[in-house]
Amino acid sequence: MSGRTEATHRFLRLVQPILESQVPANRIFEAGNTYTIPFTFVVPTHLLPRACSHKCDNHHIKEAHLLLPPSLGDLETSSGDAKQLDDLAPEMARVSYTISVKLTNWNNDGSENVIMESSRKLQIKPAYEEQAPLNIDHDTEYCGRQEKTLRKGLMKSKAGRLIMEATQPRPFQLPATAPGDAVPPITTVAKVRLRFDPHEASSQPPELGSLSSKLKVTTFYASSPRHSFPTRNTTYPDMSQGYISEALPLSSLCIASVEWQRHDPEDSTSQFPDLVRRDSALSNASISSTDATMPAPSAQAKPHLPFYSATIIVPLSLPAHKAFVPTFHSCIVSRVYTLSVALGTHGAALGPALTLKLPLQISAEGSVQGVERRRRSQRESEAEAEANAVFEPRRVGRAHAHPRTDDLPPGYEGAPLAGRRGGAAAGAQPLRRPVTGVMVAAH
Repeated sequence: MSGRTEATHRFLRLVQPILESQVPANRIFEAGNTYTIPFTFVVPTHLLPRACSHKCDNHHIKEAHLLLPPSLGDLETSSGDAKQLDDLAPEMARVSYTISVKLTNWNNDGSENVIMESSRKLQIKPAYEEQAPLNIDHDTEYCGRQEKTLRKGLMKSKAGRLIMEATQPRPFQLPATAPGDAVPPITTVAKVRLRFDPHEASSQPPELGSLSSKLKVTTFYASSPRHSFPTRNTTYPDMSQGYISEALPLSSLCIASVEWQRHDPEDSTSQFPDLVRRDSALSNASISSTDATMPAPSAQAKPHLPFYSATIIVPLSLPAHKAFVPTFHSCIVSRVYTLSVALGTHGAALGPALTLKLPLQISAEGSVQGVERRRRSQRESEAEAEANAVFEPRRVGRAHAHPRTDDLPPGYEGAPLAGRRGGAAAGAQPLRRPVTGVMVAAH
């Protein structure tokens, strides 16, 4: 409506130095001879801070913008494979990497004259680690819990309240494969929890029919730098932003064989002592923090009546006929994924009974060479830490009793506390000086 606008962001530029020994002594290329000039370039995982110089709402957005984005929407790469799969990128968004070679000479007046130049596109697949789950409290983009009142029949009395709940599943991880190798199946699972609060003692839980899942692929684009993570709601008032979404079916399961488990009224009060009358807008963060094995009761639940619960494990697999890139956010292009799970019951002719929308990440191991480099670097770091530990002074004294296992954090029972990524590992030496930046060198 406002006309076509374009934006280009060059976030990375590596210049290859050429040694004098790689060119002729007189610096003249003679006809009929072939000259080979080797070069090596390092594709960094993180960009320099100047790659994202605009204002951001918080440091998490800045860190996301300084991660190297993957190739997107550019199927003309150096592999020359005409059967490259569609990565679901719209025409309005593209991330390209190119090797450009230019041969120049100098005129008598000191100006530069370009004799010839050539370029070749590359496909870059950087490594993306799994990020922390999103907190979808009060987020209209997602829905982690939904309730619906069921009736015994058309124009009949209420049968009870059906509750469907799920948390963000583990991400799909793109494996590191060499060019030309077959990509193994990329899978994950989602756990859906159901609860039925009957309206009266004689009400029985509904007969389950089917459970279908879809993956919604959304690409955000903008002609001006974004200060926050993009959402559909923020794109409407800003004409410089937009998005394109496409839904892909993942699975369709028949869950008629899933059995409901009956619980006595005291089971609910023992697990949720202060949630007998809990609001229906229960957050995913609260569910995971209490490690609930069943959804909390609805606001219409009757404490003196028994209730029913069921758990469904939903296997998920990425379609093999599409190419996927990891979840990423750059200054003007982003890619996010949403999992939609729809539950159908017998006798519900007006579509699915309940539908959930969950955030779903796609992480990536990167390239085969990158994985090997990271493993080699980790082995070298461990060897250096072990070597430095030899020179540490020993303390000989009275042995102290080991701490009680009930005092340890969850997940550390029966084992000493181990170092986590980003923290100090056992035997690791502290940094002697603060790290103030990231240096990228091209050879």
